Amino acid sequence: MRKLLLLGGGYGGMRILHKLLPNNLPDGVEITLVDKNPYHCLKTEYYALAAGTISDQHVRVAFPEHPKLNVHYGEVTDIDLEQKLVHLKDQAPITYDDLIIGLGCEDKYHNVPGADKYTCSIQTIDQSRETYQKLNNLGAGATVCIVGAGLSGVELASELRESRSDLKIKLFDRGKVILSNFPERLSKYVQTWFEEHGVEVINSANITKVEPNMVYNHDEPIPCDVVVWTAGIQPNYVVRKLNVEKDRQGRVILTKYHHLPQDEHVYVVGDCASLPYAPSAQLAEAQAEQIVQVLLKKWNNEPLPEELPPFKLKGVLGSLGKKSGFGMVGDRALTGRVPRLLKSGILWIYKYHSGA
Repeated sequence: MRKLLLLGGGYGGMRILHKLLPNNLPDGVEITLVDKNPYHCLKTEYYALAAGTISDQHVRVAFPEHPKLNVHYGEVTDIDLEQKLVHLKDQAPITYDDLIIGLGCEDKYHNVPGADKYTCSIQTIDQSRETYQKLNNLGAGATVCIVGAGLSGVELASELRESRSDLKIKLFDRGKVILSNFPERLSKYVQTWFEEHGVEVINSANITKVEPNMVYNHDEPIPCDVVVWTAGIQPNYVVRKLNVEKDRQGRVILTKYHHLPQDEHVYVVGDCASLPYAPSAQLAEAQAEQIVQVLLKKWNNEPLPEELPPFKLKGVLGSLGKKSGFGMVGDRALTGRVPRLLKSGILWIYKYHSGA
């Protein structure tokens, strides 16, 4: 029996499972999924979990069930590519014939002193739960500093404003205007939303140090009660330890078939993979579909296609609380209620109609 070992049940991992199960897995292959959690987590909704506007159960989706799928709960600590072994914390190692690494990302602190010790995170479900506790235990009038005004920071700031109208919220943005990678009309819309809802956006920010109850912007101290870090990501530490070629962001460089150049049996999916797009859930899913195509060809002893088709990414959608949003669909900028409804609809379809 050939063993496919899948590390991580994130968006890429789930898409791989749903493309192979229940009917596409060859007779001689079985799958083992390794994950710390007994369910798939909707990471794109962690901001709302941390803000307290949705409950824990809203971000959990059951893994599929199948006789040839073994779900193993544990934490990956090391990958031995030579011995084809995956080491787990306080457990025996697991062997594999084909390996898919989908371990996701962690916060990147850019060597800012104190950032790793004194800030909260929304990178994992456990961290999001802890952040929820800290944010919602604050008294009236407390100050929350959110460092990083990308999609995660913007969504957290707006959701927290709706959840806790009594809090003072400061959002630190490195750019001269918020969401500077988006069209100007969209950036202005988001900036105006924050102004109208009493969220202070601090542009051209440079956080130089974090201490307990203190953030330093350009070395100027700013008192606060909680700091949430949303200012960058890096691959999981297990992937960072791998002795393989990586790009400037530390993501693993792959062939056009998404496996290691030196090992055609080891694939990397999602945030740890070096791809010509910014990491996202839909990118991980698109990549996962191509990995399944490659695996099925190999398992069936069929030749691989000369080229895989380019990814078809539909765009980006972000929320500003429960009633407003923004996004890019194709080349079109959307603001207001429509993108928020679109995002809610896509989430509903994912949870209830993707086989999840």
